[in-house]
Amino acid sequence: MKTDLEIAYENEMKVITEIAESINVGDQYLEAYGKYKAKISLDIFEALKAKKEGRVILVTAINPTKAGEGKSTTTIGLADALAYIGKQSIVALREPSFGPVLGIKGGAAGGGYAQVQPMEDINMHFTGDMHAITTANNAISAIVDNHLHQGNELNINPEKIIWKRCLDLNDRALREVTVGQGPKSNGVERKDGFNITVASEIMAILCLATSIENLKERIGNIVVAYNYNDEAVTVRDLGCEGVVTLILKDAIKPNLCQTLYHTPALIHGGPFANIAHGCNSIIATKMAMKLADYVVTEAGFGADLGAEKFLDIKCPMAGIKPSCVVIVATIRALKMHGGAEDYTVENLEALEKGMGNLAKHIENIQKYKLPYVVAINRFLSDTDAEIKLLHDWAVANNHTVSLSEVFAKGAEGGVDLAKKVVETIETNDGYHTYEKLYDYNDRIENKIETIAKEIYGADGVDYTEEALAQLADFYRLGYDKMPICMAKTPNSLTDNAKIMGRPTGFRITVKELRVSKGAGFVVVLTGAIMTMPGLPKEPQALKMDYVDGKAVGLF
Repeated sequence: MKTDLEIAYENEMKVITEIAESINVGDQYLEAYGKYKAKISLDIFEALKAKKEGRVILVTAINPTKAGEGKSTTTIGLADALAYIGKQSIVALREPSFGPVLGIKGGAAGGGYAQVQPMEDINMHFTGDMHAITTANNAISAIVDNHLHQGNELNINPEKIIWKRCLDLNDRALREVTVGQGPKSNGVERKDGFNITVASEIMAILCLATSIENLKERIGNIVVAYNYNDEAVTVRDLGCEGVVTLILKDAIKPNLCQTLYHTPALIHGGPFANIAHGCNSIIATKMAMKLADYVVTEAGFGADLGAEKFLDIKCPMAGIKPSCVVIVATIRALKMHGGAEDYTVENLEALEKGMGNLAKHIENIQKYKLPYVVAINRFLSDTDAEIKLLHDWAVANNHTVSLSEVFAKGAEGGVDLAKKVVETIETNDGYHTYEKLYDYNDRIENKIETIAKEIYGADGVDYTEEALAQLADFYRLGYDKMPICMAKTPNSLTDNAKIMGRPTGFRITVKELRVSKGAGFVVVLTGAIMTMPGLPKEPQALKMDYVDGKAVGLF
């Protein structure tokens, strides 16, 4: 089969104005970035305020493995398939981060015949949103350090500055740094560090803001440090919420591009689901809901991370009620969850054992009282016996299931999935049944325990001494009435990346709590999770090049 890049380069894209016309976006709302991508002005919301909102379809998955799950591919393919059967559809995705693109993934724009385009632009600089977020984050850092240098009127304790710099690369060497070294003119010497851009609170805020005014308000609420009296110091106290908003004035606008089948795609925002909330922007999703009858969107990683945060953080904040959930699984990945080392050969025993992981993710979605469809994302190595075993298991357990072949066959390979999703919505629309998992006003420990027990299947939660001290401070500072954003390995239902399948008899260890007051949630770090990843021994970046006017090595 052809590579993803070969497929992309053979496809003839439509000029972005044609894509905009297909969803009735006039030129007055379009800000073109070349021929094939554009931003849509937020002014369009006023023109669309009377238009009925479309139905939201959330795509999630089992816990990821190196065998691959194809969640983005399924998301794109489903949107194409819906259009193929005559439904007005649009796909709403996150922007890829340079970190995984240059590190392990090589790209994140779908795959095969279910891709968004221009894929090389989307995976690299796109429209500059990531750069704007990085600059906005680091502008706050520069102003904090300048404040210290210029007399420190706010009485900031340099040892209690919690705001870190960021960079959209995997760079472990920057996890801990010292700034202000050298002569006094270089500033106040202190310890600092870098997060990857997608873990920045600025990214979370951009994706959770509902307007430019709400963006500015949230930025002002960011806690950057504590003074010598242990009182919070915010961006608003520093007086720099205005300039940060200015830096983000274009980044807040959703990006319009297209799939291989010319289905409109809004790609905007990119928080990781293992260390942030893992969903595209509220603004992009709400705009998509006004522009099409069916909006297909995804949440990062499995239903234990991305879907949980989509349903417990994004939906309540945005007033979004999903109509249906698609749970993606591959036979290859399920065999790995069942203990198989070689996922390319038939292994019915491992497959049957690994189905426990899929079963848990199905149960997780059921806890939100949402209807769902299981999508078996087919690989060439899947045998007829393996497909029959998984399909029969699903049917026997009353799970609606579809064999998806969008990677190899494009829209036609997703027709059955699209029809079953539409039928599910028409007979049991989750819009009328959806409920979030916990009450925001509950105690922090109770909310954490609810997620750990109900979603992960843990027996309970343990806290480090540091986390317990932070917990006490959060109650004192009034941070207890917000949702919880769990930072956990995506590879396991536990906080140990090496434990696969559906484990039991385990506990979750909370090692640190961080407040993201601007975003409006409390980040809970578990296990060995890090907010600045590192590159692998042989990063994908070493395979990338630009030859004869074309990108090489992406995917």
